[in-house]
Amino acid sequence: MGHWFYRNIVEPGKLPLLVALASFVVTFLATRTITRLIRAGKGPFRNVSPGGLHIHHVVPGVVLTLVGGFGGVAVGRHEAGAIVCAVLLGTGAGLVLDEFALILHLDDVYWSEQGRQSVEAVVLTTALLLLVLGGFSPLGVDEVSPEERQGRGGFILSLVLNFLFVLVALFKGKFRMAILGLFLSPVAVFGALRLARPGSLWARRFYRNRPVARAKAGLRAFHHDQRWNRVRRGFQDLIAGAPDRVLPSRHPPDDRSPQPPSVEGSPRPPSVEGSSRPPSDEGPPRPPSGDPPPPDRR
Repeated sequence: MGHWFYRNIVEPGKLPLLVALASFVVTFLATRTITRLIRAGKGPFRNVSPGGLHIHHVVPGVVLTLVGGFGGVAVGRHEAGAIVCAVLLGTGAGLVLDEFALILHLDDVYWSEQGRQSVEAVVLTTALLLLVLGGFSPLGVDEVSPEERQGRGGFILSLVLNFLFVLVALFKGKFRMAILGLFLSPVAVFGALRLARPGSLWARRFYRNRPVARAKAGLRAFHHDQRWNRVRRGFQDLIAGAPDRVLPSRHPPDDRSPQPPSVEGSPRPPSVEGSSRPPSDEGPPRPPSGDPPPPDRR
C-alpha cells in the first residue's frame, strides 16, 4: 500500500491535490453538519450576524480560495508551502461550493429545492478530482499512444472528436455526462448518441418537426427521472440535509374580493373606494345633446 501511494501519488506530485481534495470534502461535510444543527436549534453554533448583517460562509470561502490559489502559485514546488496552500484552497472551495446555489440564483436558497444544486456541484467536483488523482486526463489525452502523439494530425483529431462528443452531450441537456465525459471519453460518446432531453437546445432545434423522436425523448426522460430521482435525492438528503418543505397557502394571494365582470347593458356595481351617486328626482337620464328626445307616450 505504501509503495502504491508513493508511486501513484507522491512521485507524480499529486500529494497537494490529494490534500486539497480531502480538505474540500471534510469542509463541506463539516459545514453541512453545522448548518443542520443551526437549523434544528441544537448545539452552540449560531449564524454570524454582526450588526444585523448575516455573513454567509461563502465570504470567508472566497478569501481562503484566493489565498490558497495565489499562495500555491507563489510557493511553486516547495512541498511544505504547497501542502499549506492546498489545505487553504480545499477549505475555501468547500465553503464556496456549499453555497453555489446562492451564487447562481443571487438569493438565499440554501434550504430550498434550488439549494440541491450546491450538492450536485460538490459531488461533481469531487468526482472530477478523483478522476485526476486516478490518472485520467481531459479529453482522453492519456489514451493517445506515443505513435499518435508523434503524428500531430492524429493527436489533434482525437482531441477534437472527444471535445465534439462532450459538446453534443451538453447540447442534449446531459450536463453530468458532459462533465464526466471530459475525462471519460466513453461517457461523452454514450451521452452524445442517446436521445436528447426534452427542452434542451438539441431537442428544440432538431426535434421540432419530428413528433416520434420528441415523444420518445419525453418518455425516456420520464422513466429515467422516475428511476433515479429518488436515489439521487436520498443521497443528497443523507449528506447535506433535506430542504424545507413549502406548504401550499390556503388563502389566495390577493385578498380583495373579485369584481363581477361587467356586461354591456347591465348596471355596474358601486366602486369600493367611493360611494354611488344617490338617485335624483329629475326623471330618466337625458340623452346626449346631439340625439332627438324620445317621444312622450304618456
